[in-house]
Amino acid sequence: MKKENIISKQFKDYFEELLQEEAEEFFEWSLKPLGSCIRVNTLKIKEKELIQRLEEKNWKLKKISFAPNGYKVIKKPMPIGKTIEHVLGYFYVQESASMIPSIVLNPKKHSIVLDMAAAPGSKTTSIAQIMMNTGIIIANEPEMNRLRVLRSNIQRMGIINTIITRMDGRSFKKIPQKFNYVLVDAPCTASGTVRRNLHIPKMWSVKAVEKLSKLQKQLILSGFESLEQNGTLVYSTCSVSVEENEEVINFLLEKKECARVEKINLKLKKHEPVLEWKNKEYDKSIKNALRILPQDNDSEGFFVCKIKKVG
Repeated sequence: MKKENIISKQFKDYFEELLQEEAEEFFEWSLKPLGSCIRVNTLKIKEKELIQRLEEKNWKLKKISFAPNGYKVIKKPMPIGKTIEHVLGYFYVQESASMIPSIVLNPKKHSIVLDMAAAPGSKTTSIAQIMMNTGIIIANEPEMNRLRVLRSNIQRMGIINTIITRMDGRSFKKIPQKFNYVLVDAPCTASGTVRRNLHIPKMWSVKAVEKLSKLQKQLILSGFESLEQNGTLVYSTCSVSVEENEEVINFLLEKKECARVEKINLKLKKHEPVLEWKNKEYDKSIKNALRILPQDNDSEGFFVCKIKKVG
């Protein structure tokens, strides 16, 4: 499909300015079909056992280097959602880049965790798996129409350490409860997900980016204020625009002296975070964040940043 039939002028102009000589490759990869990935649910089945079951049914899988329990589906004999293994919650269908925020958060067992924008539950269920169903996860979802799928996925995956709430994420800073870990997987313009939604580059606009950037800044500030001392916050989006990512992190660093960006060590390809944009310079520590374009790992585009509340 020709990009001129799909990509709006605003989308094209913005990412040509941002990516320059790499823009054409970004557009080409954004229009390539996206394969399926799964995350084995080790709360219900051993990884080796599930892989053996699927391979006996003529599945072909490839391990994802940076995602424990994650596999790319090379071949499947039937729709993934119709398999008995999926119905039983033995695995979760999840894009490989979407697995990263939970891996980076890496909460310890028996922790108290806030997932501020939890639906549909991919990251909530992954966090519960890392915690081995111990501790407490507050899975918050402000939109009523998304609560049903969140609840369904939590139940299907056998998660028992999660409480579902329906609050505006900006309100958490007002409550007395503090969390060991906070995930702010913020609502965004989803410019990294064009491979599975070709309507995005048509609907995308700079105005929408600017509007969501304001909300994202409020959410990350609320999430950070909800952290206990020495707690960890992970901020992520499936957008690759600067205003929704590096600028949001820079906003938090300017507001909170006790916020420190930590280095992320994962075995994957990535791009350097943007430290100067539109005549504005950002804090140099933002170089420790992950900026992932579709061509880096044959995935969606994603941004992930790990922040510690220090001193």
